[in-house]
Amino acid sequence: MLAYVTLGSNDIPKALEFYDALLGELGAKRMFDNDRLYFYGVAPGQPMVAVGGPFDAQAATCGNGVMAALAAPDKETVDKIYAKAMELGASDEGEPGQRMPIFYGAYFRDLDGNKLCVCKLG
Repeated sequence: MLAYVTLGSNDIPKALEFYDALLGELGAKRMFDNDRLYFYGVAPGQPMVAVGGPFDAQAATCGNGVMAALAAPDKETVDKIYAKAMELGASDEGEPGQRMPIFYGAYFRDLDGNKLCVCKLG
């Protein structure tokens, strides 16, 4: 159902460096851009993450209660992505762990404070 989620940034070059490295660990790469938003994905027609500045040209801010979740194929990948995020300067919002019988996840904030989860469902 989800086509893409947009994460705002106030330092696009720094954000792109972060997401190139982080999302590359999930097999994603920059698919296209429009000089304001840069879209990452694994294949055409699959859900994507867009990184960029707000349309109104005002400062990007984080929404309280807003979070994007990234699907991982296994628990080891959750651990790897979380570790990579920490290495790249993200802030911890919850180390990897089993949250429910069918949910293993980790939480962090990117360099602009956007909250993300990486998880294995099932």
